[in-house]
Amino acid sequence: MTIDYRHLKRMTDEGGMLQFARLNMPDTDSGYTVDDNARALLVALNMEGEERRELVGVYMRFLDAAQQTDGRWCNWKLNGRFVTAIDSDDSQGRAFLSCCAASLCELQDVREAGRRMALRALPALVALKWPRSVAYTLLGICLNPGLSDRRSGALAGVARDFSNYLIGLYDRSRHRNWHWFEDDLTYCNGILPHALFAYYSFAQDRKALRVARDTLGFLTDALFARGYLSIVGNRGWWHRGTEIPCYDQQPVDACSTALAYARAFRATGDSQYRSLAELAYSWYQGSNINRISLYDATTGGCYDALIPDGVNLNQGAESLLSLLLSQQVISGMTSTGQDTEIRGRTQEAGSQS
Repeated sequence: MTIDYRHLKRMTDEGGMLQFARLNMPDTDSGYTVDDNARALLVALNMEGEERRELVGVYMRFLDAAQQTDGRWCNWKLNGRFVTAIDSDDSQGRAFLSCCAASLCELQDVREAGRRMALRALPALVALKWPRSVAYTLLGICLNPGLSDRRSGALAGVARDFSNYLIGLYDRSRHRNWHWFEDDLTYCNGILPHALFAYYSFAQDRKALRVARDTLGFLTDALFARGYLSIVGNRGWWHRGTEIPCYDQQPVDACSTALAYARAFRATGDSQYRSLAELAYSWYQGSNINRISLYDATTGGCYDALIPDGVNLNQGAESLLSLLLSQQVISGMTSTGQDTEIRGRTQEAGSQS
């Protein structure tokens, strides 16, 4: 699979990854976010070639500058300064995950900076309660539980507590026809079972595996009922007892779904998960409710959403990075028979899972 990084480079300047695009042109007025630069770092770590080091450095510098003295990241940089208007717990979890991936990099300066930022963030992260931010943090710990020899035991305890927290949410919310962690399915749903499959690989926790299988099976039944991936639309989300809204469907949700199946395949070896990961990825290529490809071959970009009359023609960072990360993981899984996980080329790639 050939991966097209043209739009990634177009959307990146010396300050980092820009947030939005007007059609296919970067919108410099939109500023930069930790959310997007964390995703961009994951993509860059997985790249090959001479530009990899440069891009990794750009995104790492942004995350370093955005991290505050208490370990939390300020999510938005606008007009040259960081502002708190769109700070979120999810951005903290995403940044931590990307720093954990960087802490496995074969480049020493990147590895050390990733470890330093991740460890600085931990005291604030242990208090997280939002399910997706907990899941991102759990996934980061499982990706590199050896962030520090001094703290490895404590990290295992945090991972166990976070896994138990997600399992507790599931036990409280599930009903006969509703096998989920909450009463609603909103955005990036796949990260929740994804994190539990990762924890199963890390700790061999059978209860985590059971809940991961149950919830991903619930997603499968709901999202593939048409024979292709049809994501929960953001026009109201999906509340228990209602119909799933079809629009707008976001590329970030296709990525979350594809990566969850890829991680499930890695954890269990079940080839059905591999097939579903590939089918979820094909959403970008036109196996979707509108039968339209979201990849723009003329620019290398990804359209921002499926909408009732086609696509949202803007090609912003979140959409592009979702496509690229999905391609990287699916390409690695297809070529090697295993999910490459979210880690890129690392020193310890064979020993961490």
